[in-house]
Amino acid sequence: MKILHTSDWHVGKVLKGQSRADEHKRVLAQVIEIADAERPDLVIVAGDLYDNAAPTPEATRLVTRALTALRRTGADVVAIGGNHDNGAALDALRPWAEAAGITLRGSVRDSPAEHVIDGVTAGGERWQLAALPFLSQRYAVRAVEMYELTAAEANQTYADHLGRVLARLAEGFTEPDRVHLVTAHLTVVGASTGGGERDAHTVLGYAVPATVFPGNAHYVALGHLHRSQRVIGPCPIRYSGSPIAVDFGEQENICSVTLVEVTATTAARIREVPVPGATPLRTVRGTLAQLAELDPPDGWLRVYVREQPRAGLREEVQELLPRALEIRIDPELVPAPGSATRTAQRAGRSPRELFADYLGSRGHTDEGVQELFEELLEEVDR
Repeated sequence: MKILHTSDWHVGKVLKGQSRADEHKRVLAQVIEIADAERPDLVIVAGDLYDNAAPTPEATRLVTRALTALRRTGADVVAIGGNHDNGAALDALRPWAEAAGITLRGSVRDSPAEHVIDGVTAGGERWQLAALPFLSQRYAVRAVEMYELTAAEANQTYADHLGRVLARLAEGFTEPDRVHLVTAHLTVVGASTGGGERDAHTVLGYAVPATVFPGNAHYVALGHLHRSQRVIGPCPIRYSGSPIAVDFGEQENICSVTLVEVTATTAARIREVPVPGATPLRTVRGTLAQLAELDPPDGWLRVYVREQPRAGLREEVQELLPRALEIRIDPELVPAPGSATRTAQRAGRSPRELFADYLGSRGHTDEGVQELFEELLEEVDR
């Protein structure tokens, strides 16, 4: 069978005030074109369909149309909720999805059978997929209790709970003539972040070892980390990465989807197919004079300015580079903590003196900023 694995669409993303809606339309159109050309038997969307838990009607329209178009290629389509998604809202779409032949699993349900999906390809290859949406630490405990595994002890880790839940979902991975698959939205220890993930859900407390996955799985399709990569483990494990760089920390990522060919008796063959539809994200550095001579690269820009801070600097850069979405003083010019000649002491010092000390510690000598602060302070004190 052939599988198209994608994740982390983040539809509805706004980057520094700039809508990415047109880019998402191009990107998802390319994913659909790849599916139409490759004719996979199964499409897995491993979470974070949306960028936030309250998507706009436009974002919902784009996601539902993309899922429908993928289904029309003839593939079975399974999508799970990620940490950015509203799992309950995705589950509310299940009647529509089932009518369209799409399997949605937004959040963990009471019965583990709800998360085990069986199918047969047109060529007769039988498959079974254990589909686990994102679980917060709180709901990981609940899931363990719901599935009537061993009692959930208060001191057990998130990884312990996830391991138990996955083991329960993979109990049926016993038939030798069936392809066994897993999809989940989580962080695996040792994998590389892409740069734009939500920090709270990639810290070590949320990271699980690759050993939580069953050794007899033919392929594990993961979402959450935005860089496409293989994870070393007891079976083939992979992040497809995001098909669009969602933040400047991901500008070096190669946006793609993953194609997998596998049978019940042969190992998975994996290849990446690039998805170049998004506007590139670039970082440029220089003084104002250097930026003025720059031939601006194509794409959205992050600008590191090699100038001392002053009022109006951002506007000057924006005039030179209209595509600049993020403008910062070059980190190399920012004094290290403690490098100021003296540290402001709070006791007995006025707000004006403290603010002046702060400006000095940042290498900021613009008197206009100090005057503006004093004007604002006078308004507050009235």
